[in-house]
Amino acid sequence: MSYSQKLLASATFIRSVLPDPDRPGRVTGAVRKLEGLEQLDPLLLGLRAAVRALPLGGARDVLHGRWLGHPVHPVLVQVPMGTWTSAAILDLLPGQRRTAGLLVATGLAAAAPAALTGWVDWAELRRPQLRVGVVHAAMNSVGVGLYAASLMARLRGRSVRGRALGYAGLTAVGIGGALGGHLAYHQAAAVNHAEDVGVRTPAGWHPLGRTAEFPVGAPVRRSVGEVPVLVVRESGGDVHVLADRCSHMAGPLSEGEVVDGCVRCPWHGSVFRLSDGWNVEGPATAPQPSFETRSVDGRVEARLRA
Repeated sequence: MSYSQKLLASATFIRSVLPDPDRPGRVTGAVRKLEGLEQLDPLLLGLRAAVRALPLGGARDVLHGRWLGHPVHPVLVQVPMGTWTSAAILDLLPGQRRTAGLLVATGLAAAAPAALTGWVDWAELRRPQLRVGVVHAAMNSVGVGLYAASLMARLRGRSVRGRALGYAGLTAVGIGGALGGHLAYHQAAAVNHAEDVGVRTPAGWHPLGRTAEFPVGAPVRRSVGEVPVLVVRESGGDVHVLADRCSHMAGPLSEGEVVDGCVRCPWHGSVFRLSDGWNVEGPATAPQPSFETRSVDGRVEARLRA
């Protein structure tokens, strides 16, 4: 092959890798195909049922991160990713074999709790997210297996093999991490779906309707400007108003069940206190925006609580 042919081949390869400015990125296009892969659903639904059936009790909310205010999983994955990346760097330096092996072992120990929190969050996602999420988990599992093999090779004195397996593991978890980024930033998995309420809600008091229009104990949907809200009137006359879109996955709270001063989301079962929007039970990790109410000439008015 001549020099000009090599240059042409190199240019063709670069064009095939770089994003096409007139189309979605190649990686995005490939993941979108994965999002629509309905053939995975029978497996995913069975796996989701198994994760939901785990006897975790109150620990499930701890794993979701309700106590933290956002998911725990992204926090925990920093440990294996950080230690394995550090090990990869040390593997390039002389005299760092033992330290690199210790970092690989630390990452393996930290991978288990990170994976558990990820699976618990995964079981409460929509189907397109479930499809991407299971491949994300599979790639990370491949990475963990490669790192386990890397550690065994290192312990047996096969340092070259151990380093090679380590770099292969880092590649696998890197792909898994990219898919995790797609879940979070493209598909909005496990983010606060009610965060924009404060921006979109007009200031001041807004009429919702006459008091008689709200049956006692029954959820009713109304709007404050363009923001849909849930309205519930209690037997004592108090009226509670929350943002209608659940902070977990934007489920309609106005279609949920009202029990003991709380509303349960009909999609994934998150429970919010009507008086202030506090998330009493997960999987929601963020509270629901709540509104102050008042009665003026028999009509209910509401404004976003400061």
